Amino acid sequence: MKMKLRIASIRSCAAQALLLSAAALSLSACIVEPARPPRPAPLVEVVPERPAPEYHWVKGHYVWAGNHWDWVRGHWALN
Repeated sequence: MKMKLRIASIRSCAAQALLLSAAALSLSACIVEPARPPRPAPLVEVVPERPAPEYHWVKGHYVWAGNHWDWVRGHWALN
């Protein structure tokens, strides 16, 4: 009788450990994204003269910088 009780106890422990491991594994893939305020309207930029024909204009845009939106100015870039 003692042996049956012990085996049942071991099985129960193993099942609990397996369940706990599966829960931890599934939660480890969760990514919690912080709530951000909406992105502001883009700023109006005056596009300077093209430095050379092989350049193209990259428009300015906002990037999330820790706890606020930060404006990245537009610039000329090589093709």
